[in-house]
Amino acid sequence: MTNYIYNERGEAIAYIQGRYIHSMHGQAIGQIVDGTHVHKLTGAYVGELHKDMVVDKHLGNLGNVGNPGNPGNTGNPGNPGNRDRINYGYPDVSGVLLG
Repeated sequence: MTNYIYNERGEAIAYIQGRYIHSMHGQAIGQIVDGTHVHKLTGAYVGELHKDMVVDKHLGNLGNVGNPGNPGNTGNPGNPGNRDRINYGYPDVSGVLLG
């Protein structure tokens, strides 16, 4: 089963495979460190994985973990479609991951 990441509008924007986050086109764009810390593939901290969103929990900047290498393109897993808007009480920072 594919675990998707959604933005605040309920759109699937990425998916998780292992410790890597991939765009909906399969390109590796991020990594998950210590279970919830989301970093760009370059290593820069973005935010926290909270349920199915990347949010700013106001933890500060956890620094740069470095580039782990590129796991390659995993292909398109299919789009699960939109889900309802959900507000977990934290700002959505998925745009930082995609940008």
